[in-house]
Amino acid sequence: MESGEGRSQPRRERVRIVHFADLHLGVENYGSINPVSGLSTRLEDCLAALDLLVDYALNNEVDLVLFCGDTYKNREPGQTQQREFARRINHLTSGGVPIFLLAGNHDMSNAAGRATAIEIFSTLSLDNVYVSNRPDIYRVPTSAGLIQIVSLPWLRRSSLLSKEETKNLDFAGINEKLQEILANIIATNAARLDPTIPAILAAHVWVSGAKIGSESSMTIGQEHSLLLSNILHPAFDYIALGHIHKHQALCKDPPTIYAGSMERLYFSEEKEEKGFYVVDIEPDSTSGKRNTTFSFHPGQPRRFLTIAVDIDKCEANPTARVLKAIAEQENEIKDAIVRVNLILPAEIEDQLKDQPIRKALREASYFSISREVKREARLRLGAQKAEEITPGDALRAYLESKKTTPERLNTLLEYGQRLILEKRTGEGETPS
Repeated sequence: MESGEGRSQPRRERVRIVHFADLHLGVENYGSINPVSGLSTRLEDCLAALDLLVDYALNNEVDLVLFCGDTYKNREPGQTQQREFARRINHLTSGGVPIFLLAGNHDMSNAAGRATAIEIFSTLSLDNVYVSNRPDIYRVPTSAGLIQIVSLPWLRRSSLLSKEETKNLDFAGINEKLQEILANIIATNAARLDPTIPAILAAHVWVSGAKIGSESSMTIGQEHSLLLSNILHPAFDYIALGHIHKHQALCKDPPTIYAGSMERLYFSEEKEEKGFYVVDIEPDSTSGKRNTTFSFHPGQPRRFLTIAVDIDKCEANPTARVLKAIAEQENEIKDAIVRVNLILPAEIEDQLKDQPIRKALREASYFSISREVKREARLRLGAQKAEEITPGDALRAYLESKKTTPERLNTLLEYGQRLILEKRTGEGETPS
């Protein structure tokens, strides 16, 4: 099935596309409830990022918005998350800009036959909304004419390989077979493209060699990946990718781009820019082919800030030391998600007062304070010197220092003595 065919419109010289991915509505860590809206502040952050994109598309002659997967955090999103996402889709498409939605791994149900999180949009047959839950070619009519999209949504391993095919393979062998299958899907569809019409590959997939971001903490099980050579094909004017949260260009000919996530989700992304890509495809008067240019459009993600303070045991006023470090970041703290990581020796732990520190962070959207207390581990051996104590006595002293129960102490000593004996006999010593 080739969607949208036969609805061609007059073509402009230039086609402009906005490419984004990995919205993850529903990730609400480091957030609180907005008492006015009743929504999580983190949900509002992600929606604000989407609002910025929609406004850009409506005001900058964008012909198509291309979303490359992971709309929600969970495969079964809440009604409020679905409502808020649908509102933005309606605003965009009512303004005449079509959107293409690709299913990512967070949109896919674990069970075959169950709907994806975005399938409702295709079920309703909404104007200007195109949804891909399986590999296909879509021909999408836009104000600049038709655009061809080869889609590669996230595909479950079970949908590509049978248990019989995988029973004697390790993960590397399974991944190799999956690479072969997925590469064949891409090549087969690329061969069916009309070379006179701009063509895009939209894929939600892990490409080997990409620099990863916070998606590593959201991965469910082991994931298959593709080689860059598996997806590069001269039939494509642009290759739009989702799944990796760090925006990056893997190749420039054709441009092969991860848009990255729309909002910072974890502190591992503290220094990363977030936003979307603007892509222009237009004829090259010199070569007679099409030329593609792209640029990253930064958004306004919530600021993440780490304040690390290592306090010396000679510090006379550890609280003042922390407050000074916070004051130095005063301009960055307002409305930010802040973590204060304190390292201090046990001798002065009681001198550190939480209340003044919390007060100094009151302008933050969210903050946390963690303490790492350094304690000197001293094993008391009585009057014996280290060189005089036997391994068995040293083990007993250690276990007693840990307040091990008598029953567990005897069991561990028994096993310990066996290991000591094995070590000695293995080195040619005569057991005593």
